[in-house]
Parts: sequence; structure tokens; C-alpha cells
Amino acid sequence: MTNSKKVNHIIEETLEQSTKIIAGLHDLSNEINKTANLIITAINQNRKIILIGNGGSAADAQHIAAEFLGRYKLKRKSIPAIALTSNSSTTTAIANDYDFSDIFSRQCESLVSKGDIVIGISTSGNSENVVKGLRTSKKNGGVTIGLLGNNGGKIKNIVDISLIVKATSVPRIQEAHRIIYHIICEIVEEELARIE
Repeated sequence: MTNSKKVNHIIEETLEQSTKIIAGLHDLSNEINKTANLIITAINQNRKIILIGNGGSAADAQHIAAEFLGRYKLKRKSIPAIALTSNSSTTTAIANDYDFSDIFSRQCESLVSKGDIVIGISTSGNSENVVKGLRTSKKNGGVTIGLLGNNGGKIKNIVDISLIVKATSVPRIQEAHRIIYHIICEIVEEELARIE
């Protein structure tokens, strides 16, 4: 049986931390708006969205792709989005034949075209495979966005737009990332549904 006093403390502390971090997202309003507008412009120019990340951020990449390909709230045309995390045969082959740090850059080399949006998700801002994927994407003319944590790490200096959740707790950063990308999905969907 759990110690209810300890459990209540964990619940209260987690909710307090999460609430404080989410309240701080107001500071990212301009960057969120710019990101949504870049995505809208790219889609209107027949470009695509490519997403990369590791672990929980890989799941977030797939989640975002699903919101765009399917729908967030509204019925509208499918928005082209690819999570480069979802093909286990591709990622394991590249990791085996090259290196784990190449799993995204190798895919971005052939899949990213000029004007595509490439979103790198990293709670540390330092994931080497995400860094390499974003650098390759920039070489190909992709517009790069970092969904980051901590102080933004190496990635903040690589990308065109940094969305940095100023926290060190990975679970709290991931929670805030989900709020940010849901806001972006809603703005993009509303605009694209309006002009269909």
C-alpha cells in the first residue's frame, strides 16, 4: 500500500512545477506565431514538414505528424508531415551501417528539399543525431525549428527558430512541448482550413 502523504506530496509538487513551466510559455508567443506562419507558408508552397527526435521526443515527432496528416480538430486536407523516427528498419539499418548519430542526417540528405520545414525535438538541445539532421537540412535549404529544453544547447545556434522551454526536468519539458505543438497545430489547421 502506498504512503498517501508521500503520494499527495508528489502530486502537488508535480502539478506546481508543471503549472509554473506552462505559465512561462507566454514568453514564447512570438516564436510560436512565427513557427506557425512558416509552416503555413511552406504548406501553401507545396512543401512538407519533417520531424526528428529521440525517445519521448521521437514519440512527439510521430504525434505531431499524426495531427498534421490526420487532423487536430477540424476536417480539412491532409498536411504533409513525416516523422523520421517511425521506420525502425531505416533507423536501425543506418545506425548499423553508419552510426547512430547519422540516423536523421542520412534521411534528411535525400528527403529534405528547399523550403521544407524541419523540426528537431530535443529536451537537452544537444542530441547529436538531431544536431546532424538539422545541419544537413539547412544545407538542403530546409527551414529549421528547434523544440528544445534547458538552455537550448547546441541546437539553438543551428536553427532558424528556437522554442526553448526553460526547465531542466525532462518530463516537464515534454509536457510543455506538447502544449506548444498543439497550439501550432491549431493555428496552422485553422488557417489552412479557412483558405481551402
